[in-house]
Parts: sequence; C-alpha cells; structure tokens
Amino acid sequence: MPFFTAAPLVAAPLASLRTTLLTGLAALAATYAVHAHSGPGLDVDTATQLVTVATVALLAAVINRVVRLGDRRLASVREIAEAAQRAVLPEPAARIAGFDVAARYEAAQEGAFIGGDLYAVQDGPYGVRLVVGDVRGKGIGAVAAVAVVLGAFREAAEQEATLEGVAGRLERALAREGARRDGVDAAEGFTTVVLAELPPGEGAVRIVNRGHPPPLLLHADGTLRVLAADDPALPLGMGDLGRWPDRAARYRFPDGATLLLHTDGLSEARDAHGRFYDPVRRLAGRRFPDPRTLLARLVAEVGRHSAGGMADDMALLAVRRP
Repeated sequence: MPFFTAAPLVAAPLASLRTTLLTGLAALAATYAVHAHSGPGLDVDTATQLVTVATVALLAAVINRVVRLGDRRLASVREIAEAAQRAVLPEPAARIAGFDVAARYEAAQEGAFIGGDLYAVQDGPYGVRLVVGDVRGKGIGAVAAVAVVLGAFREAAEQEATLEGVAGRLERALAREGARRDGVDAAEGFTTVVLAELPPGEGAVRIVNRGHPPPLLLHADGTLRVLAADDPALPLGMGDLGRWPDRAARYRFPDGATLLLHTDGLSEARDAHGRFYDPVRRLAGRRFPDPRTLLARLVAEVGRHSAGGMADDMALLAVRRP
C-alpha cells in the first residue's frame, strides 16, 4: 500500500501534470482493487486508504505545478544571463583583418555565465587591438566594471593613435566609475589588463601590461615565448599608489604563430594536491591547427587538472597570424 501512495509523489517532479494525475488515478484504482479483492463492501479501512491516496495525488499535482513554475523561472533567468553575456562579451568573429581569432569564457561557478573576467577584439585604423582583463571582486559590481572597461576599450581602440593612449583611457574610465561607488570598492577596486596591438603589415605585436599574467606566443614549430613586461605597471584603478608612464613592448609575431592572452583562472587552476596548472610547461613543444582547437584543448585540460572544480573564472583569447 505505501507504494501506491508514493507513486504520484515520485511522478510529480519528473513527469508532466497529466502524467502525474494519471499516476494518482492509477494508484487510487489499484488501492480500491486490492481492497475489493480482500472482501466486498467499503469498510472504514478501505475508505481511509482511498482518501489518503487521493489526498497524496492532489498534493503531487500541486508539487508538479510548483516544480514546473520553478523550471520556467530558471529557464528565464538563464536566457537573461545568456543575453547579458552576448551583449557584454560577444564572441568575436572567427576571422578579423586576416587573423584567425577564438575566445572562450569559462565560469568557475556552475550555472554562471559572466563574472569579472573580460576580453574584446577591435579592428580599427591603427590595426587589430585586443584586451583581456580581470576585475577585482565578484557579483554585479564586477560585471558593471567589465562593462565600463569594454565600453572604454572599444571607443579608445578606434580613436587613440597609441596603445599607451588606450591604457590611459581605460584608467580614466575606471576612475570615473570608482568616483560613483561607495565603500570598499571605491577605495580598493582595480582591474588587471593586458592590451595588445597588431599593426597592419608589420609582423609584430605591441603589448601594454597593467599587472596581468603575461601573454604567450606559440610559434608554428612549437616554440613558446612568454611576453613578460620589462617595466611592470600597476593595475588600472591603482594610480593613487604611483604613476608610471605606459610603455608598449614590441615583439615579433611571425606567420603561423598564435598569441594567447588569458586570465589567472588558467594559471591558478589547482589539482587535488594543490599544484597549479602551468600553461608554459603544458603548451611548450605542441602545435595546434587553429586558435579554436587550442582553446578547446586548454579548457578540457584545465577541467581534468582541477577535476571540474575551478576556483576562478577563466577568459581566453587566441589570435593566429596565418
């Protein structure tokens, strides 16, 4: 008899309302049939059992509607989150100004779509310009800062003649945003970014690094070079601690090479023993047919390394000169 009572409750969260009601009716009929087989007539025990099964069936129908309503709300939230991600972090075209381009965003929190990491690619009069960054903090405040940085970058990439000028525009944009905030974020907010510029026809890349993990240059023969800044600068938003003029470093960017920009979610992913994922060691000597394959394999390897338990979001941007 407990089976007949439990049947509609099991169906409620898994099946449709119609199936849940049919399960309840079937349980009610089965309960009556069992008692009718034992003896004719409707005694008190039989009536009690039938009322109990009917009550549970109605309760199951209510549970089913609540679950379905929650599913619809969750689906709506996910659709909104996906739309926000596409608006704030649109996926770049696969080919921009002759370069092969790929980007990935992997959120550490399951079900999240966007956080404090950012990337963007902008083709303009001074070449293709790239940015990858990491906003301090989490939540809505970090997403708002991401939107400010990306908006300022897209405008500055079109208007500023130098990469240093782009960095200056980002600094001023974040300063204006910080002035509108209260509390800890106003005093301690900062953003690490790395800016890259691919001037047309030069076979080179210029880099301005503001406290961010250095980009990696993967040559066609598998050789890997870390593009570390000679003059490290403070992250954006920390100008009160000191001011150093931005100086773009220039590196060769030969045919067939791939430039990889990433956030610290890549290099700080830990395994079960606390060991960090080392992209330099893991990528050295390897060849990848295109940027999309490179990022797909990186994401898969980091997932295996951390057993799916990433501690921080990870943004990846790869550009290959064919």
